[in-house]
Order: sequence, then structure tokens, then C-alpha cells
Amino acid sequence: MSRPSSFAHFTHDHDGEQLSGVDSDGDGGLEPAATVVLLHGAGNGSKERLLPMLDEFVARGCRGLALDFSGHGESTGELRELSLRRRFEQAAAVIDARVPVDAPLVLVGFSMSGQTVADLARHYGERVAAIGLCAPAVYAAEAWPVPFGDDGGPSRSSEAETGGGEFSTIIRAPESWRAAPALDVFRGYRGRAVLAVPATDHVIPPAVTEAVADALSTHAQFTRLELPDAEHWLGLWFRDHADDRREFVDAVLTGLGDEGWTATRAWVAKQVPQGRGVRDTTVLHGGWSSQMRRLTLDDGSSLVLRSFVRPFFRRHAPGLLAREASVLTLLAPYDGIPVPELRAVDATAEHADHPSLLMSLLPGTVRVDDVDLERRLDLLAGQLARVHAVVPDERPRTYQAWTSPERVGSPGGEPWDRAVDVIRRAAPAYEGCFLHRDFHPGNVLFTGAGETLRITGVVDWVETSWGPADLDVAHCSTALALLHGPEHGLGFRARYEARGGRSLAEDREHLYWGLLDALGYAPDATKLAGPWRELGRTDLTPQVLGARLEAYVAGLLDQYA
Repeated sequence: MSRPSSFAHFTHDHDGEQLSGVDSDGDGGLEPAATVVLLHGAGNGSKERLLPMLDEFVARGCRGLALDFSGHGESTGELRELSLRRRFEQAAAVIDARVPVDAPLVLVGFSMSGQTVADLARHYGERVAAIGLCAPAVYAAEAWPVPFGDDGGPSRSSEAETGGGEFSTIIRAPESWRAAPALDVFRGYRGRAVLAVPATDHVIPPAVTEAVADALSTHAQFTRLELPDAEHWLGLWFRDHADDRREFVDAVLTGLGDEGWTATRAWVAKQVPQGRGVRDTTVLHGGWSSQMRRLTLDDGSSLVLRSFVRPFFRRHAPGLLAREASVLTLLAPYDGIPVPELRAVDATAEHADHPSLLMSLLPGTVRVDDVDLERRLDLLAGQLARVHAVVPDERPRTYQAWTSPERVGSPGGEPWDRAVDVIRRAAPAYEGCFLHRDFHPGNVLFTGAGETLRITGVVDWVETSWGPADLDVAHCSTALALLHGPEHGLGFRARYEARGGRSLAEDREHLYWGLLDALGYAPDATKLAGPWRELGRTDLTPQVLGARLEAYVAGLLDQYA
């Protein structure tokens, strides 16, 4: 393709301001694949430094559009009168004026425009085919309508500002960004998403970047692009570093029009029965480490696709998915342990967009409410006992502890200090057995109600290990304490032993295993409960979870110390 030598400059009148922008009509007048909208950051940001990137997108068949927000570049207006809301309104006005209403959009935002991308993605919904975020910022809802004020507008995000206006005061509030509506938008986004992260960022707190990455990993086809030599101002970096610029553009456009899943769809198509095709795809809720999708074939049958998208789990996917594939094969003959049938695995993403495993769909649903709770707990206990009775020809790997005294994030004081002291010792001796290692209500499927209630599936075998039965019991107990109250966690051991479970450790040794698990979620188990809230448990706020976890830890100490 020939590269365009120039863009058409325009001005757009909006709310008393003249907004300056540049536009192209794609490549050679052909129908563009999408319209890419580039949005600069705050301070002295402008469209000019983004033109080389816009050029890259246009060279790949996209239409390119960029503007100066009011008070920036060649646009009129005062920066002190600008706000996050006005940035959104200005960008939307330009898009609506210059882009056909049905044309797909690719939104790319730098720094403060991470917030603007979220606002536009919420506004345009399914029109947004891909988003690219470059060292993005997100903000508390209270900051959205507030003018930047006389400090000249923010040049830093979230916790670092110059000046003392109302906007700065709001975003300086400690961790005010944690409830940012933009994070909810990113959690719900299901298209292609690329996050470019510099090695050194003195502007965006690392926790903000991790929260954005975590949110995008929920449902989007997500890629994190690390730039080891760059600093916060990625507009300048991409302007001056053509190879990185091209890599970013290529990443954003991967699978455009197919939500970024082109390679995965092709891989799946080779695994389904000959003559069959995928008719529909539905996101399955309730998981955290991976994305789960139900694939309905054109004959009405269904499969489940598991994909590791989060960077941490993607790095470890070869071991995790190979382990799950072997365990599903091992357990297939066991009538008492309903597991999916393995269909295919691509643990290294050699063929799919992400490391993936394809398996049969089991009947039933995850249940995390209080209906039939007592019977569900008895069934969980009996099911775990049957898991522990498995005797494999080859032992799986030895269990891994998920916390240590040095890593516990508790607030300190009672009962936390006593609890940490309990695990500040070598692990007790134990008689090992086959462990699920992540057995809890979120990984068990049920059908029926009342007397007909039964377990129809046990899923998520990537952490299968060899270790003490106490550790599986402890993990399920912690989850029950958080979901339903401390008393249900404290009572699960007795249910397990009453239903044929293995002999568990004496009190002080069992206390060690119980606290080793519970302290891994201190102080409030918010991450663990995210999928539960997706399943309707919106009552599980950080405050509720924190109180339940503290009461459960105190209960363990009272019961076993």
C-alpha cells in the first residue's frame, strides 16, 4: 500500500469552541476497515505528535481521525475550562459529524484519554471494534464534570497533580480511582484491547495500570505491550520509534472485525466434528483466571472454550493447561467425579490467539446464593471426599502455598498478627493425597432443587496437586465463609469428615492449613469475589468480605488454637 503524504485539516464548531482536527478517507478511496480515532493526553498534548501513528493506521486500510481538545494545539478555548466530560463531548461531536453512523470505531487514547476512551466505548457500544490504551488514566466519578481550573489542567493522573483546584482535590483523594466507572466499562468490553505500558511511569501509579489490565482481561481479547525503554509520554515515544509504533498498530488491528479472535476461531473450526460449525458464542461468567465461552454448534450441541488472556496466567498457561488436559483424561472413567471431556488443547497458543482448551459442556450452573444451602454444602463435602479418593498412576506436582508470612496483606492487630504467627513455621508433616487445589462453589455445577439437587460437574483442574486433604478443605471453607458467613466455613470440616473424607490433621496442624489459605485473601478477598458478583452476589462488597474474613480467621483461632 502507498502511504498517504498528508491529511485533510478541518475545524469543527462545538459549544462555542473551534476544534482543530485531521482526517483521511482511508487508502485510495477504498472502503476503510474502521475509523481510528486518536486522542491525545493532557498538559501540552496535541494531535501533531500522533500523526505518524495515524499514518500507520491509514496505511493498513483504516480511516484516520484525530483532534485537539479545546485549549490544546490549534483548537480554541481555555484549558482551565476543559473537563473530562467536555473531552468526551468534544470527541463524540467530531466523530458524529465526520464518521458514518454504522462505521466501526477503533479508539486509541493516551494518558488522560484512557478515561475518554472508556467514555466513548460506553457511548458507542458495539461499534467499538478495538481500543488501544497508552499509559492510561482513569478517574473517580466525582471528577468527571469538574473543570480543570486555574492550575492549567492536569498533567498527571490520579494521585499526582499540580495546583489546588477542585479537580485536583478530588483525584488526590487516596485511591479515589478504584471506584472509577471507566474500570467497569473495561470489564464489560468484549472486543480487541491493547494496553501499552512504559517501563518507567512517574505519572500513572502502578496500581492504576494493573487495575486497567485486570479489567480488560475480564472479557476483551487483551494484549499487554511492554515498552522497556519508554517513559510515560508514549505519544512522543511512538512518534520517534517506528518499530514500536508499528508493533502497537499491528496489535490493535489483530482480528479487527472478529473481536480479535480470528486465529482462535480458525483453530476451533478444525476441532469440531466434520461438517459442523459454530453458530453462536456466549460468555460464561464466574471465572477469574481465564475467559470462558460456550460455543453452540449448528446441530445444537455445545462446547466450552477456555482461554488464558491475563498476562500472568498466559505466561504459565503451558503448564496449567497441560495439567488440566491430563487430569481430564485421568478422571474420565470415574463415575463419581463428573468432569468435562477433553476435545483439544493449544497450551502454547501455537494456533489460537491465546493459550486455549476446548472441552465438552456439562449440564448445570454455578450456584452461589443461599437457596438449598445446607444440602449444597453436604454435596460439596461428599464430592470433595470422592476427589481425595483418586489414586493416580503418577502423582501430580506437590502443592504450592499461595501466601507466606511476608506476603500477607492484613491490616495488622488482632486477630491478624496471631494468625500470621501460626504460619510462621515449617509446614506440618502430612499424608498426601490427590487434590483439586481450587475446590470451591465457583468450580462446581448443580442441577435440580431440594431432594433432586445434585452435582453435575467439577471444573477448573489447572491447579491439581499432591498434598494434605486439609488444604482442599481449608480452601473450600474460606470460600464458604466469604460467600455465606464464617459459621459455614468453620463447619465444613465436620461435613467433610462425616461424608467419608480422609482423616484430617489434629487441631494445631489443621489450623496451620486453614490459616495458610485464609490469609492468602487478606484483607478483604475482593479479587476472589469478583466472579461471584458477576453471578448476582452484589452484596459482597469489600466491607462485607473484609468483616467475614476477619471473623473467620478469629473463629479458626478460637476453634483450633
